[in-house]
Amino acid sequence: MAVLFDIKLVFTQIPKIVKYLPVTLEIAVASTFFSLIIGFLVAMVRIKKTRVLSQIVSFYVSFARGTPVLVQLYTTYYGLPMLLNYLNARFGFSLNVNGVPPIVFALVALALNDGAYSSESIRAAIQSVDKGQMEAAQSIGMSTWQTLRRIVIPEALVVALPSLGNGFIGMIKGTSLVFTTAVVEMTAAGRMMAARNFRYFEMYVSLAIIYWMITMIVSRLLAVWEKRLKCNERQVPGIDPGAGIKEMV
Repeated sequence: MAVLFDIKLVFTQIPKIVKYLPVTLEIAVASTFFSLIIGFLVAMVRIKKTRVLSQIVSFYVSFARGTPVLVQLYTTYYGLPMLLNYLNARFGFSLNVNGVPPIVFALVALALNDGAYSSESIRAAIQSVDKGQMEAAQSIGMSTWQTLRRIVIPEALVVALPSLGNGFIGMIKGTSLVFTTAVVEMTAAGRMMAARNFRYFEMYVSLAIIYWMITMIVSRLLAVWEKRLKCNERQVPGIDPGAGIKEMV
C-alpha cells in the first residue's frame, strides 16, 4: 500500500527547493525597490494635487488595487510584447521582443502592483510630518529636496516602515505567482520536482515551511530596524527642537 503522506520527503526536498531561493529574493528585492520609487512619485503627485497627473495616478492606483496580481502578471506577459511590436511598427524601432527575459515581465507587474499600495502608505507618512518643521527648514534656506531628504523622509520612514515592511513580506509570497511568466523560482521549481513523483502535497508543505521561515526572519529584521529608527527619532529632553534642523544645514 502506498504511503499516504511521506513526512520524510517533505524535509529531504527542502534543500533542493532552497537552491532557487536567490531567484525569489532577487525578484522580491528588485520589485520592492522599483515599487518604492513608483510609490514615492505617485504619493508626491497626489500630495501636490496636480490636476492632470492626479487623475492619471488615481486611475492607476484604482486599477492596480482593484485587479488580482495574477491577472496583472498575465496582462504584462502578453501585453508588453504587443506594446513593443506596436512601437516597432509605428516608429520603426527594432526592439527585440523575443529577447526580453521572462523575469522582466514579473518585475514590471509586481512593481506596478505594489507601487499602488506603497503610494498610499508613503503619502500618509509624508502628510503625518509636522508642517512646522518643513517651514522651519525652508526658512533657514533649505531647498525642497534638502527638506525632503533631511527631515521629511527620515520621519516619514518611521511611520511608513510597518506598512512597507508588510508589503515586502507580501512581495516575497507574491513571487510564487511569477511562474505564470515562465520564471523558475521556488514555487515553479517545486511544481516541476513534484511532477516527477506526483507528490504535490508534500512539495507544497515543503514550500509552505520555507516561506514561513523566510517571513519570520524578515519580520524579525524589520522589527529590529523599526525599533532602531524610533530610538534615533527620540529627542533629548531640554534640547530646542529647531536646533536639530540648524545642525543639519
